[in-house]
Amino acid sequence: MLIGIDVGGTFTDGVLFDGRAIIATVKQPTDNQDLKSTLLQVLDSLLTQTQVEKIRRIVLSTTRVTNLLATDSGDPTALVLMPGPGLPLDTYRLFSDTFFLGGSIDFRGRKTESLAKTELKTALDQIKIRSITKIGVVGKFSNRNNELEKEVQDEIALHYPEAETALGSETAGQLNFLRRITTTYYTAMTRSLWRDFIEQIESALVERGIEAEIDVLKADGGTMPLSLSGDKPCETVFSGPAASTMGAVALAGKPRNSVVIDIGGTTSDISLLMDGQPLYASKGARIQGHNTHISAFSVYSLPLGGDSPITIDSGQIQIGRLRQGRSACLGGESPTVTDVFNQKYGLGIGDQRRSAQQLKAALADTGITMDSLLSQVEDQVLSALHSAVLQMYREWEEEPAYRVWEVVNGRKFVVQEIIGIGAASEAIVPILARRMGVEHSIPTYAAVANAIGACVARPTLALKLHADTQNGYFTIDQDGIRGKLPSGSSMQMKDACELARQQLTSLARARGMEDYAEEAQIFLEEQFNVIRGWSTSGKIFDVGIQIAPGFIKDYRGVKR
Repeated sequence: MLIGIDVGGTFTDGVLFDGRAIIATVKQPTDNQDLKSTLLQVLDSLLTQTQVEKIRRIVLSTTRVTNLLATDSGDPTALVLMPGPGLPLDTYRLFSDTFFLGGSIDFRGRKTESLAKTELKTALDQIKIRSITKIGVVGKFSNRNNELEKEVQDEIALHYPEAETALGSETAGQLNFLRRITTTYYTAMTRSLWRDFIEQIESALVERGIEAEIDVLKADGGTMPLSLSGDKPCETVFSGPAASTMGAVALAGKPRNSVVIDIGGTTSDISLLMDGQPLYASKGARIQGHNTHISAFSVYSLPLGGDSPITIDSGQIQIGRLRQGRSACLGGESPTVTDVFNQKYGLGIGDQRRSAQQLKAALADTGITMDSLLSQVEDQVLSALHSAVLQMYREWEEEPAYRVWEVVNGRKFVVQEIIGIGAASEAIVPILARRMGVEHSIPTYAAVANAIGACVARPTLALKLHADTQNGYFTIDQDGIRGKLPSGSSMQMKDACELARQQLTSLARARGMEDYAEEAQIFLEEQFNVIRGWSTSGKIFDVGIQIAPGFIKDYRGVKR
């Protein structure tokens, strides 16, 4: 038996899946102050339909890190950077509490300047004064040689043992210094709070005697062990939108060019399927206006959901951006977007009479008729969603994968349908599709599609290997791993590819996903000769290999 749980800001959804059919579903209001209690209630509901010992895998998707970043609720964090020679330092001052040190590594991974320890001591004194205990340490080209980052980490441990450090080389090992800075900063900011969340989950599972494999859904639509995610919490950013996208793919009848709209209680998340496959953001997940090294689907979140409140102020009908509670038809005290569509189209969601009562109460003494209220709110909702989709089109057209698709297929990309996901989608998506002149589908189990997407997603892992035969070393962009080349200067491309495969297999084994390592595919092969004088003095190889996102091996669809 498999369990998928989507911890949303409004509701926590759960599904129990036997590999072919959905055995049970549950939708539980999320208590953000007591997530453990919420998880226990979801588990208890699902476990009434099976025995604990039959559960072999649980996958979680969550907006926990996304919400921490969106609300600036993470821990105060400082950055210690070693940019080396080149651009002005202000280029790298992306966040407050940023300190710069002397010391540099060149693009070949060679140390060209030693660490300026006096500057580090001064920086640490300032960080202590500000009572900051989370520190990101990032050096340019540290992904080729993290010697200086390690040295800074050792000095911090010696002189400021209360502080926790996150190293750029271990957090995001790809080239692009700015993105590595951003990824490391957000990792340091959210890591301790994410670990608290992990403890709540593990505690809940222990209380119910569950010993199954526990994974968490990442932003790229794949999973990783929950225990390992403690070091890389930002891998789970946009886990919720990734779950809705994977859920749509899992439940869609056939691969088409589709827009997936997940209308939750607070937000609407939009993503794109090209021939049934999700489109990825070429510059990584974008957080608070900054690109990162986090592999992620290309998604757009609109602050509009089924529980968005309806207010009337000075004769103006407005849709609030912040959720204030459930819809009136579901027991809330104020009218919402769901209540408007419930009333206008007689959808029978919850107690439809309460939708009418609360809308009438809001109209009292305003001079606005019910018909006018319903029409105006509907128009605002549809216009906002339509505009968001068009905005996504403009952004998608800049994605390399989007352009390649048009070249390969010899035609312009045209959306064939809108797939509605989420409890409020049944009320809104059909009407939006008519306005846009496209087909629509609301899959069976659309209300818990996020939990299904998490449940059947398989583990993913990608790495890039950089080998320099002249220096005799290789690095990979995972966990700061660096080693000596086994074949030395005689290395050929086939040797580099084999080394990359060995490294991926080793990491996959450590992460409990060795069953998928044999399916890993090479996606990058580049070779450069190093010339000295008139002869070749070495070679540089760059190889990329990945276990791509998809579904677990035994997934054959959901029986309807």
